Order: sequence, then structure tokens, then C-alpha cells
Amino acid sequence: MSEELQPVFSIEKLYVKDMSLEVPHAPKIFLEQGEPEVDMRVSTNSTKLEEDFYEVVVTVTVTAKLGEERVMFLNEVSQGGIFRLSNIPEEDVNLLLGVACPNILFPYAREAVSSEITRAGFPPVLLAPINFEAMYQQNQQGNA
Repeated sequence: MSEELQPVFSIEKLYVKDMSLEVPHAPKIFLEQGEPEVDMRVSTNSTKLEEDFYEVVVTVTVTAKLGEERVMFLNEVSQGGIFRLSNIPEEDVNLLLGVACPNILFPYAREAVSSEITRAGFPPVLLAPINFEAMYQQNQQGNA
């Protein structure tokens, strides 16, 4: 009696792995006028923990500057998750780790960034959605 093994893709745990916020010119920066230039960088990383279990981390770094040199704030959040992937073909595992998992994690990272920046006394920063599929394909081409 051969039973077909069903593929499993599940979220085991979501957590903030690392969070930092710097406001190097406080309190004077709050008195300065001007529209800040906001730069956002996103990276992803995955690690196999044990059979069928993987950690995926999405790191979002947001820097706001007034002019070229004056940093208003620097915020970095690493949002982690442990995912279970079993009975999934190897070529699909990398796609899930590089696209599906980051798509699940990014809204949590975005909320953490917005919350931290607001608590620091600045207006909330609303981060645009990220196309993790395009990022994944770009990385694949870079590794080819």
C-alpha cells in the first residue's frame, strides 16, 4: 500500500530577530525643517536548521537624511521566521525560501519599522511592497 506523501509548507514561528534605531542628532533634529530623503534597503537570507526546517530572515534598513550628511534616523529590523518544508521538490524549495517566505515576513518587518520610527518621534514611514520574485530572479541570474 503506497501512500502519496503530501507536500507540507507551514509557518512554525515568526519573530523579530534584531531591531535597532539610531537618532544621532536628537534632540536638535526635531527642530529642523525640510523633507527628508528616505532610503530603504531589503535583503533576505535563509538557513537550513534541521531536516525540513528552515529559518528565513528579511532585513529592512531605512535611513532618513536631511541634505547629504544630516541623518535623521537609521532603523534596521530583521524579521525572522521558521518554516517547515517537507515532501517538496528541491527546485521548489529554493523558490519558496526566496519568494513565498519573504512575502509572509515583509508585512511584519514593515509594521515593526513603522512602529519604531513613530516611537522615535517621527511621522510613520510607509514602505512600498517589495517584489521578492524579481529579487529572487535577479539573484539567480547573478549566481549563474
